[in-house]
Amino acid sequence: MANIKYTVPGMSDADAERVITLLQDRLHAANDLHLTLKHVHWNVVGPHFIAVHEMIDPQVEAVRGFADDLAERIATMGGSPKGTPGSIVDNRTWEEYSLGRGTTQEHLGALDLVYQGVISSYREGIKELGELDPVTEDMFISQTDKLELFHWFIRAHLEDKGGSLSTEGASSEEDAAQSAS
Repeated sequence: MANIKYTVPGMSDADAERVITLLQDRLHAANDLHLTLKHVHWNVVGPHFIAVHEMIDPQVEAVRGFADDLAERIATMGGSPKGTPGSIVDNRTWEEYSLGRGTTQEHLGALDLVYQGVISSYREGIKELGELDPVTEDMFISQTDKLELFHWFIRAHLEDKGGSLSTEGASSEEDAAQSAS
């Protein structure tokens, strides 16, 4: 991370640089997630196509908004947000989404794992931000709230009437897709 020239009042440069690092990681995740969701939107097929197709678009728009908020917070703190495709690929700690054309259940199964990873990362950031920057912590909490709601929308399609998920125990998107179909 490049050294910042200024940051928000009341925050040390060292703390600001750490917060910017956390923000940048979530920016990469949000950019990747909204592109992944749009990919699913375009590639989902099957009997519940229209329901899933239409459920995904508001998630895409919300996550795009998260990315913008994260990038603007980085800039507010004196950093320079990185949103290029190469930057996402070079810095992500997760694998490329693995499904192409697939049934609604296959994609929803894979998205269950995607959302688990994204939400877990947000929650890790929240723990650290409590001490560093309550303003950014609030942003992470707000975005996590929406991500957990979207995750519930996905999981509602994967849950049986007893509350069990078809993807329980899956360790990869392919496993989750197969378990859900």
